Amino acid sequence: MVTRHILEQTRRNGDDLAAVKARLQTMDQRFDRLEGKVGSMDRKIEAIERKVDGLAKALPDIVGDAVRDANRPRRKKR
Repeated sequence: MVTRHILEQTRRNGDDLAAVKARLQTMDQRFDRLEGKVGSMDRKIEAIERKVDGLAKALPDIVGDAVRDANRPRRKKR
């Protein structure tokens, strides 16, 4: 009887363990996808930061050109 009880418990535990392993595998897959998405977002953010930095560096030239263009008609009237 003890042996039968032990075998039954072993089967139940084995089934429970298999269920836990399957669920853990599912969670691992979800985390892998999430990690990929976060990596993709990091790359996009870095690209945006580079564009903003480039704009910040070019802004004085852009404003200067705009001011010079706006003042040209005034110079011709004088």
